Amino acid sequence: MIAGDITEIIGVDIGGSGIKGAPVDLAAGAFAADRVRLPTPAKSTPKAVARVVAAVVDKLGHDTGRAGGPGSPIGVTIPAVVRDGVVLTAANIDETWIGTDATARFEQQLGRPVVAINDADAAGLAEMRYGAGRDRGGSVLMLTLGTGIGSALFIDGVLVPNTELGHLPLHHGDAERWAAAAVREQDDLSWKKWARRLQKYLALVQRLLWPDLIILGGGVSRRADKFLPHIDVPTEVVQAQLHNDAGIIGAALAASQKPATDDVQETLL
Repeated sequence: MIAGDITEIIGVDIGGSGIKGAPVDLAAGAFAADRVRLPTPAKSTPKAVARVVAAVVDKLGHDTGRAGGPGSPIGVTIPAVVRDGVVLTAANIDETWIGTDATARFEQQLGRPVVAINDADAAGLAEMRYGAGRDRGGSVLMLTLGTGIGSALFIDGVLVPNTELGHLPLHHGDAERWAAAAVREQDDLSWKKWARRLQKYLALVQRLLWPDLIILGGGVSRRADKFLPHIDVPTEVVQAQLHNDAGIIGAALAASQKPATDDVQETLL
């Protein structure tokens, strides 16, 4: 269900290096206008990040458009466990986020309804609705390969939120510290050598969950031809179709479930 009669909703994706946003055509599952990107603050506190999110929304120039009416919702992804809008972890963001009511923080800054969601969960929602997971039943695991490894697990199309499988123990620490896409460049690994690390990680999650489908997303998914031929696990593994756009699209999709309202919370809880 799309909030009210809104056909476009702004999604914002908070990343380690950039905060990106765009209005999303919910019928097509695609950007309705060009994406806006601003650098993530070096000190990525809730206050600093909220200001940049507001700047991104302002630059989108939709204050009077279908995606930007004063009561229309916005979806925002956060690289952390998010329960009922509250951030509970901070593996890849400033520790001051822990315990922050992100929904309230962003609503105060933006003056409109906000849905805050784990970034990998948002990407998974987008892939399941519009991309590689569309019309797929059973258990589907979406993995986002970037600075870390995000995960989104779906059972017959229903999200199991905040799985955080990038933190499974592997190679004497969190798996993402050894097998994330960013590690390939940090350790100057060839595609084949990095694929061997990814193979071990995928074998681990495959033995744990036995999913019917694994979708590999994140920006590196555009280069799937470089590493996917080296992956061999007893589960179908495919390239994501929405690539790095999935987080923004999924955030907007999540926000579409929140009714539009002119009565926006004015104070932080």
